[in-house]
Amino acid sequence: MKRVLLSCIGTCCFLISIAQLPQLASGTVERIEAFPSKYVTPRNVDVWLPDGYSTEASYPVLYMHDGKMLFDSTSTWNGLEWGMDEALGKLIRNKEIPPCILIAIWNVPEERKPDYCPQKPFLALPSEVQDSLYSLERYGQKLFNKEVESDDYLKFIVNELKPFIDAKYPTKSDRDNTYIMGSSMGGLISMYAFFEYPEIFGGAACLSTHWTLGYASTDEIPESFRQYILARAPLITGRKLYMDHGTTTLDALYPPYQKLLDDALKPFDFSPQTYQSRIYEGAAHSEVDWGLRIDMPLMFLFRK
Repeated sequence: MKRVLLSCIGTCCFLISIAQLPQLASGTVERIEAFPSKYVTPRNVDVWLPDGYSTEASYPVLYMHDGKMLFDSTSTWNGLEWGMDEALGKLIRNKEIPPCILIAIWNVPEERKPDYCPQKPFLALPSEVQDSLYSLERYGQKLFNKEVESDDYLKFIVNELKPFIDAKYPTKSDRDNTYIMGSSMGGLISMYAFFEYPEIFGGAACLSTHWTLGYASTDEIPESFRQYILARAPLITGRKLYMDHGTTTLDALYPPYQKLLDDALKPFDFSPQTYQSRIYEGAAHSEVDWGLRIDMPLMFLFRK
């Protein structure tokens, strides 16, 4: 693969691909290969830049997980994609959101659950529940192949990736212009980032949030998430938290757990501009379904 060496920032140098990038309907992508980290296994990071991108302008930034799944179905494991380039391009052209930069963070497949499982709620679970999750297997492989380490994953984003992005690209680096989003386990880690780093992220969007961790659940798991969020509920004020779920396939598990959280937050009387929880009847747990409704969280986050 042909590459160009990026300018060094601090003591780190980075390689950017100029071949085998996703096919896009709008914007351009620069790929930082195997972004080095002292916290997590190196992984690719795709930087989507909008049409008309200029270093003379400045842009709000959206960080997303499962970055390989966002743009081009021909390169994804299941042949599906979110269509983020189409969605962002359309919303920007229609002036429904401002031009922005999207940071698509790839996962390391065998480390996805340990990276994306919120660490503090997990450690608050009874030890026997933790052990049961560590023993879960799908298709002969453990879902958690090592200890949960999402605190380190967030340190990678906040302490390593974001400073690099802000130094390399013309970003609006303040909290009110920095957002994070994901689906399923990516929804969980987006929620966790929102509450763990209130000084960094002005908003989070959590689609089909995987409250059960496995494909089934004990009551202790969603209750631990409820207690974590309830203790941090005042941090929502002045920022933006979006959640949603469908009602079919894996999303059929989520309605009672999302309602548990929504009911817990009702006494805080958050405005629709601060907190939204939406249900999409008939929607499944897939990139296609997330892409069909992606306009809603994008407009929720980016509109002032």
